[in-house]
Amino acid sequence: MEIRQYKPSSGIDCIGKDKKYFIETYGCQANEADSERMAGLLSMVGYEAADCIERADIVILNTCAIRENAEKRVYGEIGRIMKYKAANPDLIVALGGCMPQEETTVEKILKTKNRVDILFGTHNIERLPEMIKERIESGKMVVEVLSEEGDIVEKIPSVRNHPFKAWVDITYGCDEFCTYCIVPYTRGKERSRQIEDIVEEVSQLAKKGYREVTLLGQNVNSYGLDYGDPEITFAALLDKLNKLPIERIRFMTSHPKDFTDELIDILAKGGNLMPFIHLPVQSGSNAILSKMNRKYTKEQYLELVNKIKTKIPGISLTTDIIVGFPGETEADFQETLDLVKKAGFEGAYTFIYSKRAGTPAASMPDDVLAETKRDRLKRLNELVNRGYASGTRRFLDTTTEVLVEGKSKTDATKYCGYNPNNKLVNFPGNPGMVGKTVSVNITKANTWSLYGEVTDKEANK
Repeated sequence: MEIRQYKPSSGIDCIGKDKKYFIETYGCQANEADSERMAGLLSMVGYEAADCIERADIVILNTCAIRENAEKRVYGEIGRIMKYKAANPDLIVALGGCMPQEETTVEKILKTKNRVDILFGTHNIERLPEMIKERIESGKMVVEVLSEEGDIVEKIPSVRNHPFKAWVDITYGCDEFCTYCIVPYTRGKERSRQIEDIVEEVSQLAKKGYREVTLLGQNVNSYGLDYGDPEITFAALLDKLNKLPIERIRFMTSHPKDFTDELIDILAKGGNLMPFIHLPVQSGSNAILSKMNRKYTKEQYLELVNKIKTKIPGISLTTDIIVGFPGETEADFQETLDLVKKAGFEGAYTFIYSKRAGTPAASMPDDVLAETKRDRLKRLNELVNRGYASGTRRFLDTTTEVLVEGKSKTDATKYCGYNPNNKLVNFPGNPGMVGKTVSVNITKANTWSLYGEVTDKEANK
């Protein structure tokens, strides 16, 4: 792997002149960040953004392979797009992201060549303009999926989707190989960006007026391990970013096994390091955790939670949990419920186990009945929702700082934003508050959101 600066090829600068693009993104924040780079590359060669597929000259589906349902949605969308291609034969349809990194996807697409014009994966996004040029000039399908990880390419142009909040990748790929997860196979082994490049990117974002950045990695806590230098760690990176003039820093996602005492101490400094951690546990059963290859026990996880809450009072923790993993018994599930109660999560993404071809878990007997999986998910969500409600209630009758996003999606007469603990807050506001941080007195706590009034000081600004 090399770290190099992006350099466009010659002859691509005008391939998108008077043309429009539309990008449809599936999956995680890493895919959203990739889509921003795709948009940047397309803008660089003359394309403009279209507000819908009907007005686009190229449609890119940036795909997710983490669950079977996500793949089914993509194939359904390809079928829907074909009616636009029938009306406009020059429409280019590109399939990118994680799905093309699966051999079965490539085989399926190659059997229907007339449906997709460009097929590319996660390791060579910077070559998107060259692939488009080749498709235009040859009229043939272009397939460029690398089986090995690409280089880390800095300075790829990007079109940010948000005016004052930004994604910043710090690692690519994953070395964890959880038995249920396809990510190490679709995004490759873990590669860390250099600290200097990350600090420079965040510094530039701050200068441009961005108020919040979210650092991204499949396991941000293992940042720098591939360098083999004890001075290059996630804690060291956060310590440097803590000194920058940017208001808020968040990160996703943390693996419990690499959450060090040094990292906790850095987070305890506060400042622009927000009191919110997403810490996936997946199961509370040691037997299931072992089968998942998670590399920690229930007891170790709860010990970590206790350390974090002791050193960072008031922090909010959320998690990921899978039910119905192969071999999960009712006793295993009860261990998960027990962990949820003891950890005091203020939210969780909960899932029924989804078999992914090519993962070790796919060869395990899927022996939990579908009805049982649904019942366990229901019972888990009932408990998780109590955690959501408890997490919002603790802000009742307090004043919290809210970075204002815009109008509320559920009430156009209100404005909304998130507080440091990542709680959604709705309140009466005005357009001048958007992009600013305001103080809000919380007067009502719902299960998933807060309601309040801006302080007199803010209202009179």
